[in-house]
Amino acid sequence: MNDAAATPGYTLLAPLNSKSIYLVDAKGEVAHTWTTQYAPGGVTRFLPNGHVLRSAQVPEPKRFHGGGIAGRIEELDWDGNVVWFYELADEERILHHDFDVLPNGNLICIAWEYHSPEEVRAHGRAPKFVNEEGLWTDVLIEVARKSPNGGEIVWTWRSWDHLAQDVDPKAPNYGDIASFPGRLDLNADHRYLPKESDEDREKREERERQMRGLGYVGGGDPDEPDDARHDRSKKPADGKDAPAKLPADGADAPKGAPADKKDGAPPKPKGEIGADWMHSNSVAHLAAHDLLVVSSPHLCEVFVLDHSTTTAEAATESGGRWKRGGALLYRYGHARNYGRGDATSRKLFYQHNPTWLHTADANELRLLVFNNGSKRPGKEYSSVDELVLPFDPKQGFTRAADAAFGPTEPAWSYKDEERFFSAFISGAQRLPNGNTLVCEGAKGRVFEVTRGAKVLWDYWSPLGGDIEPAKHGGKAPPKALFRAERIAPDHPGLRGKL
Repeated sequence: MNDAAATPGYTLLAPLNSKSIYLVDAKGEVAHTWTTQYAPGGVTRFLPNGHVLRSAQVPEPKRFHGGGIAGRIEELDWDGNVVWFYELADEERILHHDFDVLPNGNLICIAWEYHSPEEVRAHGRAPKFVNEEGLWTDVLIEVARKSPNGGEIVWTWRSWDHLAQDVDPKAPNYGDIASFPGRLDLNADHRYLPKESDEDREKREERERQMRGLGYVGGGDPDEPDDARHDRSKKPADGKDAPAKLPADGADAPKGAPADKKDGAPPKPKGEIGADWMHSNSVAHLAAHDLLVVSSPHLCEVFVLDHSTTTAEAATESGGRWKRGGALLYRYGHARNYGRGDATSRKLFYQHNPTWLHTADANELRLLVFNNGSKRPGKEYSSVDELVLPFDPKQGFTRAADAAFGPTEPAWSYKDEERFFSAFISGAQRLPNGNTLVCEGAKGRVFEVTRGAKVLWDYWSPLGGDIEPAKHGGKAPPKALFRAERIAPDHPGLRGKL
């Protein structure tokens, strides 16, 4: 479908089952192709010089595996030649899913960071939910590019530096979870696991079969070596002492946590609780306020962080423009994770691709989020939600005492409960004319919709399927797309090329 009112331009596609990248015109015909050496690891971005910058899977990653695994970022010119690359793929850290380009040309990248089972237990993770592969927490790194290849890490934020737990009074960061909304509950992913009915179990197992195909859930890799695991460090990267423990509230176990096995609780559900704790799938920078938004689908939340900090400040809760260091300035999607709601309070369901929206007032902050709808109560369906954030340019992000961060409802939302659903991957892009380009990733569908919910362009990708699935990345649905990006016909990168 190609309505005459559809936004002109080309659409950038990087099928997950292909080493090729495509520009597709309004008629759905391929206008240009880049052929690459590596399977995609997540995002592909079009640059002002006509090059593409992409996340790619290294062939034999150490330790890590699963959907979105990468290890490499590479830049290809118009003819497909690699003109620069950077790799981070060792037993301690590996790049995954996404990166963003800062105004100075540096890259903000997401990486997994390994913590051994012993270290995780020592930091207050409930022992029965410590995976044999340890815990992979997420870090953000800023990479300054070097010539001809490589880069230098010039800034780091670690989720491991901002934890809270109420399991072990002798472990770090112990206290009442509800008192620390700027920290991540180390036991949030299993705290409220429900008892399953037979129907719920069947639905979960079917969903896991589908998502395991993309590497999102599952057990350990049988080819993964089990040696060389060690306790990283109890101190932040700047060498300062670790943050002081939270005030003790007398609790001996996580509130609402499942009972011990002897009390009849089911054994650890391996498909649900894996080493990949947050699985952050997106990062985006807002230059006007030097903020970062990060998406964690496993926790069903988006977080906003202060990028103006130093690395040392980012490991603490002081410093930076907003005087909060690396603490979470804002969070949205699952208020129960920080003691500000219940099961009915949840707003996001395995979301992807939050992006900052351009507004006439730089102090009005809005996000566009692909809300996948996986495990949405009742009928599962996806939506694209526009959120107005509670932001004051002097105070930062605001909320009432003992309340969750707003908004209560999206300012705008698109949904089609009968036709529109992708349980994982996917994304959305707000176009200059106010329309929205939506990537329904699992189906390989890309469509443009107006604010009045009229579909103007509807494309079902026939591309992909030309490579075997990467061994450590999982098998994606045949025509799956991680994201899609509309490129304007007057984009400087296209000048003189098409």
